[in-house]
Amino acid sequence: MRNFTIMTDTSCDLPDEFFKENNIEIVPITFHLNDKQHVDGRWKEISDVDFYNALRDGGKAGTAQINPETYVEIFTQYAERGEPLLAIFLSSGLSPSYNNSVIALAEVKERFPYCQIFSVDSFNAAGGVGLLVEIAVKKRAEGMALEELAKWLEEKCHSCLSLFTVDDLHYLHRGGRLSKLQAVAGSIIGIKPLLNVAPDGTLKLKDKARGRKASIETLVSQMKRSLNKATKLDTVVISHSNCQADADTLSELVKAACEVGEVKTVMMCPVIGAHVGPGCLALFFEADMDRPTYEAKYYPSKK
Repeated sequence: MRNFTIMTDTSCDLPDEFFKENNIEIVPITFHLNDKQHVDGRWKEISDVDFYNALRDGGKAGTAQINPETYVEIFTQYAERGEPLLAIFLSSGLSPSYNNSVIALAEVKERFPYCQIFSVDSFNAAGGVGLLVEIAVKKRAEGMALEELAKWLEEKCHSCLSLFTVDDLHYLHRGGRLSKLQAVAGSIIGIKPLLNVAPDGTLKLKDKARGRKASIETLVSQMKRSLNKATKLDTVVISHSNCQADADTLSELVKAACEVGEVKTVMMCPVIGAHVGPGCLALFFEADMDRPTYEAKYYPSKK
């Protein structure tokens, strides 16, 4: 196994046991709930269930970016010790944090020009970041060199599709994804939006379904159309914001729809949960087409 550290941030949805077993370093993205900040970025000061219940009760949540100074401090420690590092961070389309890491890395490389530190834009979120981190761990174990893996992931991230549905449209309105009229009207008639992470790494509203059951089934049909008939998926990640029963339903539908080695179901991190609210259900997997091809085929631009 090649000897380098893999790093990610707290937008990455994977079980804590996975991080510990594979020595993954985590950079916290601060989130706040009402007037309290949580600098650990995960569930050390509040449980996942309490967080999402607070949102259901009207609580207000948000997140803060990781600033360049924090990255400079972290990267400098690795550079001074001469330790190689591969960092995989939340999509630049959803947060300035990745771009801040690039600024910081350029500064560190001015002082340590031979340091082996690489920062990769996941163009993904939540379980999508987790999927890329898991792939990176496997490739490291297979002996892939650090620089080769960083370049390989920059291509691979565009074939890791991210499909979302949410239960409450008002959170998307607060985040600027829907107008107030769309959110109110959709809630009244039971419309459930379907979103994906677009090629530029932003979250886009792409489709809709009437009712929760139909929205879950549509996630699976959207997944199937991106796969060849003979494809076997190694890992599918399902992230959910405190809707375990729906996540279990989605897991069973995925297993019935295609051949898959493992389906991992995890609670969605507060970094993404703060913006999509409770009841979000997301599906992440390696497709047989990249995102630009998927978009062009199923959501062509209207001219």
